[in-house]
Amino acid sequence: MQSIIVGIDVSKDTLDVVLRTNGINGKAKTYANSPKGITQLLRSLPKQPRETINACLEATGQWGDGVAEELYQQGCRVSVVNPLLPKRYAQANLIRNRTDAVDAGVLAEFCQVKEPRLWTPPSPTQKALRALSRRLEDLQIMLQMEKNRLKAAKTLPEPVQTSLEQVVATLQAQIQTVKHQLHLTIQTDPELKRQQRLLQSIPGVGELTATRFLAELGDLREFVDAKQLAAYLGLTPEWKTSGTSVHTKPHLSKKGPAVVRHLLYMPAMVARQHNPIIHAFCLRLSNAHKCEMSILGAAMHKLVHLMFGVVHTGQLFDPLFLQKSTFPS
Repeated sequence: MQSIIVGIDVSKDTLDVVLRTNGINGKAKTYANSPKGITQLLRSLPKQPRETINACLEATGQWGDGVAEELYQQGCRVSVVNPLLPKRYAQANLIRNRTDAVDAGVLAEFCQVKEPRLWTPPSPTQKALRALSRRLEDLQIMLQMEKNRLKAAKTLPEPVQTSLEQVVATLQAQIQTVKHQLHLTIQTDPELKRQQRLLQSIPGVGELTATRFLAELGDLREFVDAKQLAAYLGLTPEWKTSGTSVHTKPHLSKKGPAVVRHLLYMPAMVARQHNPIIHAFCLRLSNAHKCEMSILGAAMHKLVHLMFGVVHTGQLFDPLFLQKSTFPS
């Protein structure tokens, strides 16, 4: 039985789909990104065992969750890939036209050639945590916007100032409510709760940071090692050199989820001051005259390694780990 590759370009309202058989893409079809449209897509698939069908789509946030989960529940193999990967594949193959139909075809070809790892849907607890975490992020952004308006409202009429104060108070109350819901939700999953406790043992990582980190990434044991986790988050250094004329300074690749990097920014600042391992590491970089942003990026990278380490070993953070470690001379 030949395998079928299904490339799906996801947008808010539509799903552009290309079926690839025997290395050849079929004609693109468009379905509504809705329960009815997803049902029509499933009915259009060839009548063969679902495990012989591999669907590939980009990680585009919530818009692709419905079709990915439905395909998975139907027994299809599903790959959800970083959008940068098929983009680079298209560039390497000199594919210049970029339409939804073309992108779906690129995804189908990319999936066949590169064989990306298979995706499994998040647990109900992780889905709830992720939704709450992202709601918290939205509320915090709105609160900062209203606070900025309130600072500039001294010359505005009193009713406007009163309105802003009321909105600020409402947002602050909602933020506390969502934080409490995050706390309650993670208690329902023993494994995530265990990993949260391990992460909190690291100086610089508080309860909220640990909870939101797990909300975005799920079980950290799914990553092979700390290097893979850091690369996924876009925290690995990247630089370009060519001959004598091109030599850029190293910088973070930033190829992973920006929301997690943003989440780690303040914990890395705190860890730089209060985490003995990261403090010593950053001090070495500072003495080597590295710039502040490079040091902070390195601190985030090191913090992720520590976070993976405590979960992987199942042991609480040990501030004396480096002193206890022995290395061959």
